[in-house]
Amino acid sequence: MSVTIRRATPDDVDFLVELTSHDDVDPFLSARRATTREELLEEIERSDREPEDFGRFLVEVDGARAGVMGFAVANKRSRVAKLGGLAVHPDFRGGKVSDEAARLLQRHLMDDLGYHRLELEIYGFNERAMRHAERSGFVREGVKRKAYRRHGEWVDGVLYGLIPDDLADS
Repeated sequence: MSVTIRRATPDDVDFLVELTSHDDVDPFLSARRATTREELLEEIERSDREPEDFGRFLVEVDGARAGVMGFAVANKRSRVAKLGGLAVHPDFRGGKVSDEAARLLQRHLMDDLGYHRLELEIYGFNERAMRHAERSGFVREGVKRKAYRRHGEWVDGVLYGLIPDDLADS
């Protein structure tokens, strides 16, 4: 099984709409994410316009579309990027596709784009995502208690970070 990542293109929009609205994916993604074709196309265009500051990446397994993830610059001066939007289609789960894809994105951001720190935040109820973050090298740094209203309840945001020293160990 070969996992690769590439920048999303307009040809990927139908897949992205289907994936992010899937019943087994949607509940775990940010409520503020792009959801419509138009919003997703704008993200793809921005990814092309601002490749060092913003990215939407498609995850592929043996050439087949399998997932999506992205980043945005959080602090340009300090070279910090915020990651998010990782979603793997249920048909591709269980084979550590997300772990390999995350490592590929980490290397691209740090080695190719020169980021010093990568951050992500996960809803406290998303245990699968928290296990993934730790498997792929992120260090749990804290919790924003009851920070978000999701599914009719207040939920925590669990904060993770990764610096080059962490990447060397993964």
